[in-house]
Amino acid sequence: MLKIVNGQVYDPANDIDGEVRDICIDKGRIVDSVDNCRTIDASGMIVMPGGVDMHAHIAGPKVNTARKMRPEDHRLDPVPRTSLTRSGVGKTVPSTFATGYRYAAMGYTTAFDAAVPPIAARHAHEEFSDIPVIDKGFFVLMGNNEYIMQQIAAGESERLRDYVAWLLQATKGYAVKMVNPGGVELWKSLSNTHGLDEEVTGFGVTPRQIVESLSEASMNLRLPHPVHIHCNNLGIAGNWETTLETMKALDGRRGHMAHIQFHSYGGEPGGLFVSRVAELAGYVNTHPNITVDIGQILFGDTTSMTGDGPLGYLLHQVTGRKWVNVDVENEAGCGIVPIEYKDRSHMHTTQWAVGLEWYLMVNDPWRIALSTDHPNGASFVAYPQVIRLLMDREYRREAIKKVNPKAVAKTALPDLDREYSLYEIAIITRAAPARILGLKHKGHLGVGADADVTIYEKCDDQEKMFSVPRYVVKEGEVIVEDGSIRRETFGKTLYVLPGYDMAVEKDIREYFRKYYTIEFENYPVQLEHYLPRPREVKVLN
Repeated sequence: MLKIVNGQVYDPANDIDGEVRDICIDKGRIVDSVDNCRTIDASGMIVMPGGVDMHAHIAGPKVNTARKMRPEDHRLDPVPRTSLTRSGVGKTVPSTFATGYRYAAMGYTTAFDAAVPPIAARHAHEEFSDIPVIDKGFFVLMGNNEYIMQQIAAGESERLRDYVAWLLQATKGYAVKMVNPGGVELWKSLSNTHGLDEEVTGFGVTPRQIVESLSEASMNLRLPHPVHIHCNNLGIAGNWETTLETMKALDGRRGHMAHIQFHSYGGEPGGLFVSRVAELAGYVNTHPNITVDIGQILFGDTTSMTGDGPLGYLLHQVTGRKWVNVDVENEAGCGIVPIEYKDRSHMHTTQWAVGLEWYLMVNDPWRIALSTDHPNGASFVAYPQVIRLLMDREYRREAIKKVNPKAVAKTALPDLDREYSLYEIAIITRAAPARILGLKHKGHLGVGADADVTIYEKCDDQEKMFSVPRYVVKEGEVIVEDGSIRRETFGKTLYVLPGYDMAVEKDIREYFRKYYTIEFENYPVQLEHYLPRPREVKVLN
């Protein structure tokens, strides 16, 4: 049992905006009251739920490949062993143990990997078993799955829905993810899609049909998190039109637009980017079915890793740096390239400003989740810097003076005076991502919620404040004090088990026999072997 007293509580899900309240914890949950227990006096401190990162890349074959190709990242950023914790490496591509420690030391207690191929689910779960402290889950790549495209082309909507459910059950995944729908399949023949209505050669479907069909399947399965979309044409000048058409293709269905900053560029392909956030944010502001995470870039060295194979090759061509491309049979692909964002670059300055425009131009913070698309825009450890840029207008103005002046002058950023409050920061880092994910037990401090709590010392420098919490509590146990891990624990793996018609397995089995290098029986993840601390999240009522 634990009681946190006298803290200034920010709990937006329960409409608590800086009130001094006590938080009582028993058996890993928030409760009404406790007696005769340890007490933390949080007088003069800020109390929030544990942070929730809904879009990052922290496990799976793509991440592991990036770890292998970036030894320089490891050498520059070792994490020493302590009497309690394991050693680790890497800032932009941290090792499994370093990932958990660093999230926890920053006040985050839950994180989701945004793109795991189904065939690699076992591997992802094995890595999850090595990531300490935090709860985690992953989204399953489906936007270039050949079986799915065949069902869409054949008009087999029920079989498609049942296959999506089977795939989530087989992988113990959490949600449906699309990356460049149709385009990664075309990349196998050195092609790509450039619009929603271009046909995917050999399948007779279009990206629009893939978006419509998978969003409909997700809705019909009542998944807690809606379809998670990485649009076509990421990182291409003029791609804002594709992004807008993708939003419209949802046609009232819930959908989450991932790392929206990378999809918000005007201009001509091959030319300089210009911001088109005003048009896209305006659409989001008037369409409550759509939520976004930002994918904020920050200047410095990082690693681009994406399920979008053609984008990886494009970055290799632009930067000339080393490159890895991986094709995942019948399902997905990926590309990995080291990248450095430079504050004097016209293109990189525009990207930086576009991300901040999104935060400042979307009216409702409940529709936004803070992200850097770790590590694509920056490492997740840079979240405190993003928070300060949002909370401190003068700090933001000083930052604007240090970037490419011609680029930033073409954006609305210099004229945006909005400052986020602590309440709004608690929304975009905790309450909103938990709500968007459909996690009723996360992101708040109401009775029955998981006892994941972060306590910060007040500080005028918000970056410093959010970088090193005074305490972090996970499942009722004090895990972090003054930035140091005091107790090692392992969080739960979150997954869904939507129902489906078992008859679909006959067709899936035959498909595996014809086209897969793995036997049908060896494909599903066994709960008891690969999820040592499982937690099923129920589908919506």
